[in-house]
Amino acid sequence: MKRTILVTALAAVSIAVIGLAGAQQRPSMTPEQLQRVQIRPVPGKDGLYVIPGFDGNMSGGSIAVLVTGEGVIIVDNKFSDSFADIVRQVASVTSEPIRYVLNTHHHFDHAGSNANFIPTAQVIGHENARANMLKNNGTSAPPSGAPPMTFSQRTSVYLGGAEVQAHHFGRGHTGGDAVIYFPQQRTVHTGDLFIWGDRMDGSTLAPFIDYDNGGSAADWTATLDGVLTLDFDTVIPGHGPLLTKNEIREFKDKFDRLVMRITRLIESGVTRNDIADRLNIEDLNWPLAPDRIQAIFDELAE
Repeated sequence: MKRTILVTALAAVSIAVIGLAGAQQRPSMTPEQLQRVQIRPVPGKDGLYVIPGFDGNMSGGSIAVLVTGEGVIIVDNKFSDSFADIVRQVASVTSEPIRYVLNTHHHFDHAGSNANFIPTAQVIGHENARANMLKNNGTSAPPSGAPPMTFSQRTSVYLGGAEVQAHHFGRGHTGGDAVIYFPQQRTVHTGDLFIWGDRMDGSTLAPFIDYDNGGSAADWTATLDGVLTLDFDTVIPGHGPLLTKNEIREFKDKFDRLVMRITRLIESGVTRNDIADRLNIEDLNWPLAPDRIQAIFDELAE
């Protein structure tokens, strides 16, 4: 077995839960990179736009924007200093105000501007996402940004004849992951339950299980099974380009293989200290650092 490729320090920072001070020290983007993260319509989906995001360190998470005729519903809001830019970009496609903000989870690169939106919009997240924000006390998002409205399994927002659903199918990236479903557009925003491709710096994204905030490798694929029960053909991932349902199936299959291989090595007697050396995941193209693999080992070995 070949040794798993180590992630760089930048890669680790870009997907881990880090402080707002670190989030504010992001590298500057080139004009070409800035163009990649400007709002654009989702093809064939009336009223739906995306402000793309490709990583947690530079461009933040992807934002879905639905223009309803009576106001705007957005999903996620990047960093603590992203508010003005989000408002500017939304204003470039509609004069309607942002009335609802739905969180996919609590991390600073997805919910960092919650506090700025709360005075003028209804901010909604899963009850565990709120608990995670309060528990971290400013590590992932300021407590003032904890969503004032929460849900347990499912909730819906209705505006201008449009319906947007928020579903919690179980644990995965965190314990408070929400999948946002646009039934009329047959589109989902998965948050970081599903990520794909490369960061802005060209390094490869890999799934991150935030064990400190309820994440679970063992439960992740069952959670994706729940996502796949929805009727959609277009996916806005937490980070990455617009994709389809087939890519979620492929991601789920790769995650299944990851968990199965670690489980089999545990059953064969491989120790925690040796698991990263013995695990071969080159075919998955997910650069996972040894400590990430050991964390999965700890969960599966219980």
